[in-house]
Amino acid sequence: MIYLDHAATTLPKPPEVIQAVTAAMASFGNASRGAHPYAMQAARTIYDTRVKLAKLFHAPCPERIAFTANATEALNLAICGAIPPGGHIITTDLEHNSVLRPLYRLQSEGQATLSFIPADAAGNIDPMAMQRLIRPDTRAIVCTHASNLTGNMVDLGKIGQIAREHNILLIVDAAQTAGAQPIDMQAMHIGILCFTGHKALMGPQGTGGLCLAKHVDVRPWKVGGSGFHSFAHEQPDQYPERLEAGTLNAHGIAGLNAALDILDAYGIKTLAAAEARLLHRFREGVASIPGITLYGDFSKPCRAPIVALNIRDEDSAVVADELVVTYGIATRAGAHCAPRMHTALGTQAQGAVRFSFSWQNTEAEVDAAVDALRSIAL
Repeated sequence: MIYLDHAATTLPKPPEVIQAVTAAMASFGNASRGAHPYAMQAARTIYDTRVKLAKLFHAPCPERIAFTANATEALNLAICGAIPPGGHIITTDLEHNSVLRPLYRLQSEGQATLSFIPADAAGNIDPMAMQRLIRPDTRAIVCTHASNLTGNMVDLGKIGQIAREHNILLIVDAAQTAGAQPIDMQAMHIGILCFTGHKALMGPQGTGGLCLAKHVDVRPWKVGGSGFHSFAHEQPDQYPERLEAGTLNAHGIAGLNAALDILDAYGIKTLAAAEARLLHRFREGVASIPGITLYGDFSKPCRAPIVALNIRDEDSAVVADELVVTYGIATRAGAHCAPRMHTALGTQAQGAVRFSFSWQNTEAEVDAAVDALRSIAL
């Protein structure tokens, strides 16, 4: 099997990640629920992972990183817990349903009004359009760092500057870029960064979190056990426990910890450059195949390692099925939880076949995918 579905989840996980999870399963107690060695070992690993994530994202401190099950949970926490009710929120056509559905729910409950920055035919947005949409009651900008459909990245530097100038909270969905592109929360003026651990960070599924700037407060979405202040009626105010009611996925976090060591050893810029080479090799290989339509803007140097395409008017699911059954190539077809992006591209009915690459892929695998598409198209 040639695995080209890394935008969904990275596979295979590095051996160090698997070993770390296995070791944790055999030795971890419940962090913050005891002073014995097993509980302390879990607590130390969790804290060490916060330290590594704070370094990776240039977050203000480890204590302002709260773990969640995934980016979806982190985004729900951020959107529902940090934006004052009754205000105006700006977002974009590039968003995943992990952003859209929490926003739509706020809108349907009368808790927010929404404005969308439209995507053009290449799947890009104009950051300056945010400037024109800002109103006196604008409370937040919520946007992805990179489209999970086209791979196009937004200019977080410009968007963050606009948010800072107008004292507006910036919430970023970094599901596709955490571990794949450099992210500096402070330089980009990001208020809340939401990430998942199982994609480019190479950790286990069931790991993710959100990083908070110093000035940001988030109301707890769930409340319960914290390991301290047990007689208090309210969830503790102290971060990160304020947002981490209940037992954490310490075994998964141990795997994420090991994955972060790998990223640190190689360097994100080095891995991003390797992925970019594979992406452009694939794009150049398929661009000349008759009947293939590519989506997205490939003119910019920085983008997620994603290529979405269709073959004439063939249903994307049929093409993806042919790729896996006949050629042993794993991709993703359909709507990709990105309905507004498909509407902008005009692919609502057809969907698209998404190829997404990792530095773990090889040039031979890329060439095999190009050859398979050529055979299907001709």
